[in-house]
Amino acid sequence: MNREVRDQVAAVEGPGEREVGQERRAAASPWWARALRYVVRDRPELVLAPLALVLLVYLWDVVTRTGLVAPVLLPSPQAVARALRVLLTAPWFPGNLWTTVLETISGFLIAALLAVAVAVLMDQIRLIRRVGYPYVVVLQVMPSVVLAPIFIVWFGFGISSKIVVAVSTAFFVILVNTLSGLASVPENSRLLMRSMCASRRQMFFKLTLPTALPYVFAAFKTAATLSLIGALVGEFITARSGLGRLLTQFSFALRQDMMFATVLVVGALGIALYGLVAFLEKKVIWWR
Repeated sequence: MNREVRDQVAAVEGPGEREVGQERRAAASPWWARALRYVVRDRPELVLAPLALVLLVYLWDVVTRTGLVAPVLLPSPQAVARALRVLLTAPWFPGNLWTTVLETISGFLIAALLAVAVAVLMDQIRLIRRVGYPYVVVLQVMPSVVLAPIFIVWFGFGISSKIVVAVSTAFFVILVNTLSGLASVPENSRLLMRSMCASRRQMFFKLTLPTALPYVFAAFKTAATLSLIGALVGEFITARSGLGRLLTQFSFALRQDMMFATVLVVGALGIALYGLVAFLEKKVIWWR
């Protein structure tokens, strides 16, 4: 009888009243139930991403335990965890880490300043763009591995050559994306600004630059990790310190566990750089 009454009441109620009732019942549920409902319904990646990582590590452990792959080729997760602990507590590790971080950040900042300045110049003066853009394309298709030995001969075996390699790796990505962003301003918006008698300076800072910023920060996020790759490439060839030098040493010594541990550190550094740029993007492009 009670079920029939509830069905009749539900049939009489409108959809709005029914939704209000559901919201009230959801608010009355325990906090852990609300959190679980939010994760399952709205953010399933918060559960699926860690589960995928756990599954990957489990399969990795199974492969190494069953002997399908020799330990000299693929160390076990336990061996990598022990090597990571040894690496992070070693007295020589902070100096090598700081060298790579300095090379990466310096290369990224120099590349960002130069690329944005050149892109603005090429956008404002079309003749420079028509003359220089073909050379930009030619230099962009050259991998940094090819240019790294040349830069090392020119700038020496110190940190300067690694910074130059990082700059060359990140420069063209920022330049091309910034040019695309500067050219993406709608023509109707330009006509509107001109009808309001806006100066060239006002059009750039109030229309062109805000329109191009999403493209610029998209390039920054890519270039931050590319700068790290460029610094590591320079360290692979020759270096006195750095994570790339550690990887080379561990490779020659057949210490695969230490190599995997160093790779994890490099991955964490790349994620940190990407997250920092993404955080700055949210602060700068606040209207998105």
